[in-house]
Amino acid sequence: MNAPLTKRELTTGAACVFDHPEFDAHEQILQGFDAATGLKTVIAVHSTRLGPALGGCRVWAYADDADALTDALRLSRGMTYKNALAGLDLGGGKAVIIADPRKDKTPELLAAFGRQVDRLGGTYITAEDVGVSDADMEIVAGVTPHVRGTRATGLGDPSPYTALGIFVGIKAALMHRFGSDSLEGRRVCVQGLGHVGMGVARLLHEAGATLIVADLHAPSVERAVAEFGATVVAPEAAHAQGADVFAPCALGAVLNDGTIPELGAPIVAGAANNQLAEARHDAALAARGILYAPDYAINAGGAISIALARPGGDDTAVRDKVIAIGQTLAHIFQRAEALKQPTQAVADAMAEERLAAA
Repeated sequence: MNAPLTKRELTTGAACVFDHPEFDAHEQILQGFDAATGLKTVIAVHSTRLGPALGGCRVWAYADDADALTDALRLSRGMTYKNALAGLDLGGGKAVIIADPRKDKTPELLAAFGRQVDRLGGTYITAEDVGVSDADMEIVAGVTPHVRGTRATGLGDPSPYTALGIFVGIKAALMHRFGSDSLEGRRVCVQGLGHVGMGVARLLHEAGATLIVADLHAPSVERAVAEFGATVVAPEAAHAQGADVFAPCALGAVLNDGTIPELGAPIVAGAANNQLAEARHDAALAARGILYAPDYAINAGGAISIALARPGGDDTAVRDKVIAIGQTLAHIFQRAEALKQPTQAVADAMAEERLAAA
């Protein structure tokens, strides 16, 4: 077994990336830098077995370079499984930019990122993610054609489709756990009110759910209170709220040794990527009898929209495939119950079956 890498080794590259604990046979990892704009980016291509590696670009003020590399490696692998399970002919990749999206993100920096993407010649296709807007992607698209989720490539902002997938996924989880998918009178705690989280909250509210919300951004919280009559809690307390569903829609690793024993809902179904801090936490959720909707299965709506969208604005095929996320999750839940296995393990196996057949 390899010795754990020190933070300095991960940050400086003094140790080989192949020894990184999150390395999983990634095909290509690019560390890009642009002196003029200060761009620091990591682009990880996990797999192109099913097609070009599709995955969004995240702009985040990482504590250090090591955290950025870890995020890129984990997220790119998740995209491989997401695209495989969604039935898309695409591989998995991810890009991260080390910057504060509210202070450091400039058109020049985004254009520099676009040039890094272009150097990969279509092996990696980028799109919107945390800290990146559809307008930002239009800037990137001015530099490279290897971009999705723009006006020129079809439907623009993918977040409404991600939100729709979360909504139908929550209904599938309710049906499996309670025998009814009705949201009337159900309590749902939404942690994170970004583009996707706010969209999820709106759909839940319109379906009759009672909302509990949490976000660090005060204007988003105020909007949820005004528009949905939501109750507000601190983000660090969201997981412990007494509710029917906990919907994590912010950053990952929210399901961990500290939070799992405190979970107040029998269902976890949300939009955040990499919700499990470690793979073993899938079994920890199952041991508590909590029904977990694997993140890359339930949040595939955005990937579906940017993969299948065509210029012209007709989203019928996209919406049909996003709505089918509910059927995919129902299959995962049923198979997990029959095999007495955690849901993430079952979803992984289903994705790996498609990859093996490629």
